Amino acid sequence: MTERVQKLLAVAGVASRRELERWIAEGRITVNGVTAKLGDKASPEDDIRVDGRKIKTEEAGQSTRVLVYNKPLGEVCTRSDPEGRPTVFDHLPKTKGERWVNIGRLDINTSGLLLFTTDGELANRLMHPSSNVDREYAVRVRGDVDEEMIERLKKGVELEDGLARFTDIQFFDGEGQNKWFHVVLMEGRNREVRRLWESQGVTVSRLKRVRYGCVFLPARIPVGTWIEMNQKEANDLYDMVQLARKPVKRKSVKEKEGFIRQAMRQKVRQEAGKPAKSKAAKKNKK
Repeated sequence: MTERVQKLLAVAGVASRRELERWIAEGRITVNGVTAKLGDKASPEDDIRVDGRKIKTEEAGQSTRVLVYNKPLGEVCTRSDPEGRPTVFDHLPKTKGERWVNIGRLDINTSGLLLFTTDGELANRLMHPSSNVDREYAVRVRGDVDEEMIERLKKGVELEDGLARFTDIQFFDGEGQNKWFHVVLMEGRNREVRRLWESQGVTVSRLKRVRYGCVFLPARIPVGTWIEMNQKEANDLYDMVQLARKPVKRKSVKEKEGFIRQAMRQKVRQEAGKPAKSKAAKKNKK
């Protein structure tokens, strides 16, 4: 049974379908030694390579893994950065024969919820505008915000790449020039939250994604760390975008041990990142 090359590789968790289409256009993918073209099909038995590396697709799409990550400021959503900046992939758990695909992006100055999966088809469906998956952000705005401005932002503002709007805006906290709002978008264009507010003459000073569809950022995940979804949580994601459910991948004993070691290293990083207590503070505690 054959599938389009980008779909077969997406299901195998190589990358999202959209990204794979770019790779095909760039000539980075071959099928049985021939450079693939958009529209080409292949089967799991074919020799499929990305940048010369053979991809195993025999068991593609049989299971899934999904991570919830609390992105800190200063990390970029790319596998490698020419400027040497830390990336969101640096501390994710290792996978065997699979790759983590990030679902949606956050710019370097935005923190909060990021999802990763080994199922490229799930990633593609969650990001595609036709799925109508909403995103919620907590945003701190500097400037005067009145009801007329909020109505304009909800009705729609013409940006350089087309009409954009928030489907909901709720005041959360603050007074004076600095106020926190929670806003909801139905798409994920580049810097869209910031550009919408800036179109009204106000500045976004803090931005954090707190929800992606049915997934909220859990309070138990410290900044810079991740947790893995269980079967019920993964089922909710598949149901939301009307995809057939897949079993969460079962790990071997060796894989479980490695996974636990990686999770423990997260705690070490968090402890190392905490400010050291002064001698006076320790003395007062005694």
